[in-house]
Amino acid sequence: MDKSKNHTLPKFKEETHPVQQEIFRNMSPEDKLNMSLSLYWSARKLKAAALKSQHPDWSEEEIENKVKEIFMYATT
Repeated sequence: MDKSKNHTLPKFKEETHPVQQEIFRNMSPEDKLNMSLSLYWSARKLKAAALKSQHPDWSEEEIENKVKEIFMYATT
């Protein structure tokens, strides 16, 4: 595997609509960061909700600890 390719930005997937691509290209770095952070925190909330549904007997602290663990070791 060529490790030099790991440092390049990913290309848009073919499924990404051209209008979406243009919107993302025109966003400021700050807007991109804010969008990414919003997505990250939304994912954490969704994971917490799923865990609450699967484990109704768990405390809020147990849920939060499990969410932290899941996100700490998450891979793509």
